[in-house]
Amino acid sequence: MIKLVSLFIFLVFAIPLQAKKITVGTGGNFETLEAVVSILKPGDTVVVLSQTFFESEQFIRNLNGSDELPIVFMAENEHKSIFNGGAQSIHLSNCNFLEINGFVFEEQTANGVNIDDGGDYNSPSTNIIVRNCVFRNMAEAGNHDFLKMSGVDYFLVENCRFSAGTEGSGIDLVGCHNGVIQDCEFDNAGSSGIQCKGGTQYITFQRNIIRNISNRGINLGGSTGKTYFRPPLTEPILNAFEAADLKVFSNIFIGCLAPVAYVGCVRVKVINNTFVNPGKWVIRILQETTDEGFVKCSDNEFSNNIVYLKNDLTEVNIGGNTSPETFTFTNNLWFNEASTAWRPNLPLTDPNQLIANPLFKDLANEDFKLLPNSPAIGLGNSNLNPEFDFEKNKYSNPPSVGAFEGKYGTVGTYHFESPNNKSLLYPNPSDGTFWVDFGDEEMVREYTICDMQGKVILSESIIKQSKLKISFHSPAGIYILKVKSKIRKEVFQLIKG
Repeated sequence: MIKLVSLFIFLVFAIPLQAKKITVGTGGNFETLEAVVSILKPGDTVVVLSQTFFESEQFIRNLNGSDELPIVFMAENEHKSIFNGGAQSIHLSNCNFLEINGFVFEEQTANGVNIDDGGDYNSPSTNIIVRNCVFRNMAEAGNHDFLKMSGVDYFLVENCRFSAGTEGSGIDLVGCHNGVIQDCEFDNAGSSGIQCKGGTQYITFQRNIIRNISNRGINLGGSTGKTYFRPPLTEPILNAFEAADLKVFSNIFIGCLAPVAYVGCVRVKVINNTFVNPGKWVIRILQETTDEGFVKCSDNEFSNNIVYLKNDLTEVNIGGNTSPETFTFTNNLWFNEASTAWRPNLPLTDPNQLIANPLFKDLANEDFKLLPNSPAIGLGNSNLNPEFDFEKNKYSNPPSVGAFEGKYGTVGTYHFESPNNKSLLYPNPSDGTFWVDFGDEEMVREYTICDMQGKVILSESIIKQSKLKISFHSPAGIYILKVKSKIRKEVFQLIKG
């Protein structure tokens, strides 16, 4: 099975000369996506012209790119290629190594986009990317999803927007595995912003905004008919789960009737998130699938989070057939505007809980970064998994709680990492002394520090040194650190004090 890391790598390889660039739409090479599918080969790019396609459901089956040469469907101009109406806009079935990029999907009556395994539950669709897309205005009341994925493994959904749904979900995952949903926004996207069930496992949800969802902001599990589980359930059923091994890191939840629902799931970690003004509950612990052979909702975690309330509510709603005593609550900061004497009612003790105002930078304008004197700074448990906060700054050690690392202040870039994720610059801002951890060994490098006018402040060469302390004296301001090595060039911004 191809690992997820390869899904990201293949995007940067050069397309060979034989790859085609084909236009679709009125005035293009083909009128519809369906018409072009039969000629596509790995590495081809389909450019959809800037126009609106009405009532045009595009069904694409058995289309395969390759690890190094994906097939890309992209808008000619981002968000100018619009699929309006119809039951579904695009339906991918039993496809591999494809990317959908830059479209608007609106006013469908069933699902916005549907991606599935073609009914072969033992052969999932794999290595699918959906990025930079807008899903909006579901046209039919009922359980309809903007992005429905069934039997999809090794996938990425990135930088997409979901708004004005009905009783379905922004993203609905059934039996999906090894995926990432990141940097997306869900605004009134349905009954749930994200739902993952039917044996879904090993999914990371990070740096998303989930706002004003009518029921569950993120439904970690759910209820699925046994015939829809992927991989298929076998008799006798033993230790089955709706969802497992999910990571919910560095997200912002605003409103929502219940931001987080653990439902028939196990080993799910909800860590370093910021919750503001939930409607009725903060957390629900439920078990909707009670058939023999299914594990109880258990062994889940809620840690390093900020929960900001405006009034009293039920912090944790616990349903029957669950095991809340097996959960972990630790290092969470809670605050209720209505009462300084208020304390959350949790199913078990949080040994490092703090009741205090987190001191957001601008609560009224939804800026939840932390002020320099916030009690949330340094409060977190450093033995947990999140590495980067909502703005992709590296969490300190110990970390702040919530979705933002606050140690380095609230202005500018606090912590910068190179594009290849190997070199590290810290602390930032600072008093003029920086550490650079290059992350490589035995390499000749040159580094140069310039001001914003291009004046060189410092320039030196180093040999076979993996970590370097750099000090210089100059006025506070913005500086550029350039690092050059034999195999790459890197540029970092330094923001001084």
